[in-house]
Amino acid sequence: MMTDKVANPASARAAQVLNLLRPIGRFLLPLLVSLILLVALWYGFLKLYPQVGLVGKSPGDVWKYLVTGPTSAGARQVIFDEMRITLRDALIGFGAGMGAALVVAALFIGVPAVAQAFMPVAMLLRSVPLVAITPIIVLVFGRGLLGVTVMAAIVVFFPALVMIMTGLRSAPRQATELVLAYGGSNWTAMRMVAVPAALPAVFAAARVSVPGALIGALLGEWLGSGTGLGAGLIRAIPTFQYNRLWASIALVTVVSVFAYAVVGVLENLVLARFSPERSRE
Repeated sequence: MMTDKVANPASARAAQVLNLLRPIGRFLLPLLVSLILLVALWYGFLKLYPQVGLVGKSPGDVWKYLVTGPTSAGARQVIFDEMRITLRDALIGFGAGMGAALVVAALFIGVPAVAQAFMPVAMLLRSVPLVAITPIIVLVFGRGLLGVTVMAAIVVFFPALVMIMTGLRSAPRQATELVLAYGGSNWTAMRMVAVPAALPAVFAAARVSVPGALIGALLGEWLGSGTGLGAGLIRAIPTFQYNRLWASIALVTVVSVFAYAVVGVLENLVLARFSPERSRE
């Protein structure tokens, strides 16, 4: 009997861990398949268009340039140093953009009059290409970290705002009315009902925003700061450093997929804890 009592909790914990790992595995497997397909398409494109061979580099060329080539150590050092700057810029921009989107979405949902007044302005600003407003951003915020962060945050902010607002509006009406009936305010109902219901939308916005933050950081470094991987990509073209160019692009792609996967794993863990009925099966 004692053995059964000990075994049952152990088997229950093992089942819980398995149930937690199963959706994570189902999330990561398609990403791995996508990376394999991307490499296959890369090779296929170069075979289909041999005229690109002068400037195009294969995954094998990139691997040799970064890992096995005679100058790979120096090449890795340069690209990784630039990548660290870009990751810093993207991370700060991602945090600023997601934080602003969360605050503004809560404000728009809590005070509909504010949403009616400012949402059209936000959508109008979203329609303006970032390249067109980059000179204004550089003029106001400078060419340093702040300017790059603002550009990355803008790329993150608008899609995240729309998705988070949609998630907050999906809160169960009956639960919201119950909180209000017991004397709770609209903000209490949002905190207790709408925010938990919006968790899947928040994580979906975060997954979409991770590659966007990297793109915004690269664009900001190219047009603004002149540092990081964005500036390195542009410098590689006129100097015919095509190995460096393709290696940088491949590294950005891998980092984007990895960051997307990290957010997805966190999503599964958090939703399994706080919103099990909405976690992805």
